[in-house]
Amino acid sequence: MLPIDIDFSRLCEVFTYDPQAPLIFTSGIFLWLFAAFMVVYVFLQYKYTARILFVTLFSYYFYYKSSGTYFFLLAFVTVGDFVFARLMDRTTGKYGRKAWVVLSLCLNLGLLCYFKYTNFLGGVIASLMGGEFTALDIFLPVGISFFTFQSLSYTIDVYRREIKPLTSLLDYAFYVSFFPQLVAGPIVRARDFIPQIRKPLYVSQEMFGRGIFLIMAGLFKKAVISDYISINFVERIFDNPTLYSGVENLMGLYGYALQIYCDFSGYSDIAIGIALLLGFHFNMNFDSPYKSVSITEFWRRWHISLSSWLRDYLYISLGGNRHGKFRQYLNLIITMFLGGLWHGASWNFVLWGMFHGVALALHKAWMSITGRKKGEQSHGIRRVFGVIITFHFVCFCWIFFRNADIHNSMDMLRQIFTVFRPQLFPQLIEGYWEVFALMLLGFLLHFAPDRWENAVCRGVIRLPFLGKAVLMVAMIYLVIQMKSSEIQPFIYFQF
Repeated sequence: MLPIDIDFSRLCEVFTYDPQAPLIFTSGIFLWLFAAFMVVYVFLQYKYTARILFVTLFSYYFYYKSSGTYFFLLAFVTVGDFVFARLMDRTTGKYGRKAWVVLSLCLNLGLLCYFKYTNFLGGVIASLMGGEFTALDIFLPVGISFFTFQSLSYTIDVYRREIKPLTSLLDYAFYVSFFPQLVAGPIVRARDFIPQIRKPLYVSQEMFGRGIFLIMAGLFKKAVISDYISINFVERIFDNPTLYSGVENLMGLYGYALQIYCDFSGYSDIAIGIALLLGFHFNMNFDSPYKSVSITEFWRRWHISLSSWLRDYLYISLGGNRHGKFRQYLNLIITMFLGGLWHGASWNFVLWGMFHGVALALHKAWMSITGRKKGEQSHGIRRVFGVIITFHFVCFCWIFFRNADIHNSMDMLRQIFTVFRPQLFPQLIEGYWEVFALMLLGFLLHFAPDRWENAVCRGVIRLPFLGKAVLMVAMIYLVIQMKSSEIQPFIYFQF
């Protein structure tokens, strides 16, 4: 008889996939798993192959806890693109190399099309032919859009001869499956990550401190700001916009703009922070996007890993700006159209992408007409107006991004422009003062000068280990106090 009474059936439930509670960074089980992971990881710091194998296996388990048995898709993509890249490197002929990269495209985009777009395309075809389509019950694996795009960047770079293919399947599996960025990005380029795989494990004091700071910042953004304002205000407005006045709808829209930023940038911060603790560097994925003075600048600051991927592998492949102004504008619209479709198999995402594509084209045309140079900075009142206009255009687009039903979006706009009722604002503040306090704090932190954030980060770096531990425990305690009874997955898990 064991000295401790352990319920092994309950223990098995904890460690097996639960579709109602997928593994996320803010869940309690992840904290325990990561603590155990770090013990083994440090123990294997001088055993390169064993450490890489251990992290890869943990990453596959992480994905299993997020999507169940569909982790085999991750293995399928990994093996397929590894083989294609090797064969591509051995092929000297132009058309032979092109055939292998086309097969890679078919593999990755084929999986995306089946799991993500089958029902959407079936519905479109049926409506065009005047028939009916019964939606199939197809499970959408978490983060499939991220790891397929990441793997595609590798094969395309090999095709372009920008990188040499890996000779180790284990190293490539490690790159594709690395768990901090596996299910919701950022999309890490092979050229940036692969050189780090076989380097000696080294985590400097600065890397460790910055990692802790980013994890705390991410937890605060996601679990404190985003989840709280979503559950207690934003969802209520978007679910029934006609029940609320225009001023309430507008505040709900501002809330969603903050929610989706804090949710996704929070995840990116945690991912980058965890990677730093493991000795790996990721590029920045968000750079205070609502400070942007134009829609072009917005896309240089928002989801940088995706926007740069679309630029380098889609926009440039379409011809970029090499075939005249009209073709450039058309390429921008096509790129953002497909970028919108990447976010989901729904017309609202297509519409959202088209809005941004047309806006980018119009901004490029305006820059050409006025003779403003690329990267030229606006200052003073001009910059203030630019930020305000850009922010409200982005918010307008968020309406269609959030609402799958176009009628819901139009209802929200109708309430804002015809039933505004500003006299209700004091009552709104009184009834939701906690929500608005967090929204105010979130926007203040977002628009604060970058040097303030850097100063706080340097302060965390200088703290002794005990001080960092106390800060982390305090943040975890705050998250526990603020979180709802139901798990709130990251918004970008659906992509």
